[in-house]
Amino acid sequence: MGRVLKSEDGCSDWNREFVFTDKDFSVLRKLVNQYTGISLSEAKRELVYCRLSRRLRHLNLKSFKNYCELLQDNKSNDEIIHFTNAITTNLTAFFRESHHFDFLNRHILMPYAKRGNGNQRLRIWSAGCSTGEEPYSIAMTIMDSRIVIDNTNVRILATDVDSSVLATARAGIYPLEKLKSIPPHKTQRWFLKGSKINTGYGQVKPALQEFIRFRELNLMDAWPMRGPFDVIFCRNVVIYFNKETQRELIDRFADLLMDDGFLFLGHSESLFKVSDRFRLVSQTVYQKIK
Repeated sequence: MGRVLKSEDGCSDWNREFVFTDKDFSVLRKLVNQYTGISLSEAKRELVYCRLSRRLRHLNLKSFKNYCELLQDNKSNDEIIHFTNAITTNLTAFFRESHHFDFLNRHILMPYAKRGNGNQRLRIWSAGCSTGEEPYSIAMTIMDSRIVIDNTNVRILATDVDSSVLATARAGIYPLEKLKSIPPHKTQRWFLKGSKINTGYGQVKPALQEFIRFRELNLMDAWPMRGPFDVIFCRNVVIYFNKETQRELIDRFADLLMDDGFLFLGHSESLFKVSDRFRLVSQTVYQKIK
């Protein structure tokens, strides 16, 4: 659904176990921005301490200064991945902001179905896909629509910078509690109920997975795909970037979208004073201007 800063648990050992200076925080803020594009405010200082303290313990480091030196001296090593994964997370759910999936069905999928020429092409990108609930929700919406998949060239690209959440997305295995946000008829159609060691879990059926491609991608890096995409979902992501980064990112999205293509943003995001290449057509749904 989108990358957000982790904040779901507290940190009882704040300022007790490791020395964490203003300089350490400043270095880490710059590195977070460099590798993820996220702009950390001063209010996130305790959060950074809590999340990275685990990495210090794991690496047997004595201070945040040592950890900063490790990141700066070995910028190509695996610790950068652990660093970005520790700082960010993804809060998501199946069919979160359900009005988006209603819009997708009514205003994008139904027109495709009416064409029915057998040569249809549909490309959707879930940027910041987290643990996969968003692209699977998109896939269910497509499969339950009037589009005949066999006659439609449908592909969903799902990307995230976090390798650990992508592993969950690819596996497609979720606690049954998470499936409660899915209409029961969709759960019955698209999920297998686990048994024995998988009791309490549901697994996405292969038929739903087969046209989704999960890939690791940092939105701040060069993008290997050429497009064009009909639809881009990038929800609850750009709000964590500064205005300059937002403008650059939205401009790159526009370049990859077809004329009249659609961009879906999160409930608290807007393109006001960010881009003039889109027009608002529904609640946080934007259409590219030709």
